[in-house]
Amino acid sequence: MNQITSLPNAGRIDFKRACREGIVTAFIALLLFAFIVGFRADLNLRNEMTLTPQIGYLLNYVIIAGVGRFTWCLFGGGTKGAVFALVPSVILFIAYRAWLYYEDASAQSTYNLSAQAHQLFIAGIVVVAFVLLAIVFLYAKGIQQAIRITVREVTPGFQKYAPGCILALLLVYPFFVTTFLVDNLAQSQKWIDNYAIQILIYIMLAWGLNIVVGLAGLLDLGYVAFYAVGAYTVALLGNHFGFSFWLCLPLAGIFAALWGMMLGFPVLRLRGDYLAIVTLAFGEIIRTILQNWTPVTGGAAGLSVQKATFFGVPFTRGEGGFAELFGLNFQAAHYKIFLYYVILVMVVITAWVVMRLRRLPIGRAWEALREDEIACRSLGINTVTTKLTAFSIGAMFGGFAGAFFAARQGRADYTSFIFDESAIILAIVVLGGMGSLGGIAVAAAVMIGGTELLRDVPALQMIFGPDFDPPQYRMLWFGLAMVFVMVWKPRGFVGKREPSAFLKVKKAVSGDFTKEGNG
Repeated sequence: MNQITSLPNAGRIDFKRACREGIVTAFIALLLFAFIVGFRADLNLRNEMTLTPQIGYLLNYVIIAGVGRFTWCLFGGGTKGAVFALVPSVILFIAYRAWLYYEDASAQSTYNLSAQAHQLFIAGIVVVAFVLLAIVFLYAKGIQQAIRITVREVTPGFQKYAPGCILALLLVYPFFVTTFLVDNLAQSQKWIDNYAIQILIYIMLAWGLNIVVGLAGLLDLGYVAFYAVGAYTVALLGNHFGFSFWLCLPLAGIFAALWGMMLGFPVLRLRGDYLAIVTLAFGEIIRTILQNWTPVTGGAAGLSVQKATFFGVPFTRGEGGFAELFGLNFQAAHYKIFLYYVILVMVVITAWVVMRLRRLPIGRAWEALREDEIACRSLGINTVTTKLTAFSIGAMFGGFAGAFFAARQGRADYTSFIFDESAIILAIVVLGGMGSLGGIAVAAAVMIGGTELLRDVPALQMIFGPDFDPPQYRMLWFGLAMVFVMVWKPRGFVGKREPSAFLKVKKAVSGDFTKEGNG
């Protein structure tokens, strides 16, 4: 009893208000979702739209909204109320959908169930949810303290040995996949291509944008333009001039850097929202040019891109190919594995360059510009040069990533370089922690790899329906992740960061003491 009465807000629980708020919220949810979730639109054989009621789905969302609001009010609102409201809502949603799935895969049995069985099931799930909620509420403080102690003890050693261990794991990743995850090399392409290569490309993109946004504090919403410049540089030079991929790769970075400087000049005097609008417009201009300049860019059809070669040896079937040279059976996965290692080397180089730049005068000038541009000028720092170098170097890494993307896809078309890509890259930077290379890499692995991994989880079809396709909801995942991270970890996954320069003793600086990025 003493433990319960000492809990925060224990004496201020207003049960009547919580019930009233829950009922009102459920009614509002009913009005909002009645025509969005309550009916399913289909086309019949005569191409006419028919509406099929989905009462079970509608009640599901209404009850979740009501229970969530009730719990939120019961625990005093705010962040704590949101945490505890999430528990019963999620349990209720998953259990209800699983029940429908096992009763009838088509979920049509919702209308044949008795009201008593329906109510008993819902009541049982709510009771279980609140029991778990009480357990979490009673022991949350002790769990948090144990986690803090563990993290404090493990962090120093982890920071010292983690980069080397992670690099070693990445080096043996293809061998692990081919040995344990798949039966033969042909089945490894999903794990090598869709997961590893794609994640590494987004890590490189996010680290490039991190220079502009995280270090220099310049909000860039058109970063995908440099991504496109790199991809189309490889495609155009390869198709029209016969340049090899290895010759196009450095040119892709150079051309992207030049475009970065071209963007930097018009926005030298802009800050904040105005800078974001101009960079967004720049990205849309590039996409529109790629879409409509059909004689050069190929328009919607795009341009083909030649594959990278192994020191001049192509990854083709037959005489003179990679497989024939090394006495192997031809497998398309050979090229993907080779490309994986090339991108991995480039990612390591990117990380090393960014870390070195942060410790150079230009890196400290970026951080000074991020914190206060007026103070930066008063110290005699050339803000024009500082901004242009941030835009150009960040764009260069975007160009490299675009070149690898084109080599991976085998073609370049404008549909791959829409604003959504800029939003995804920016979201990765924000989620990982602006200025933190490790946090950004973790965010890219979680968000990009997570959406790919969800493709192969049958339970999601059981919960959300057989037509559920996780990649179509990628922006929804990003949005939810950003909401949760910004509420509980406003500085991103990495809460503490080291300063670029220190006097004698190396000390971690909390992100709360800095405006953005690192201290």
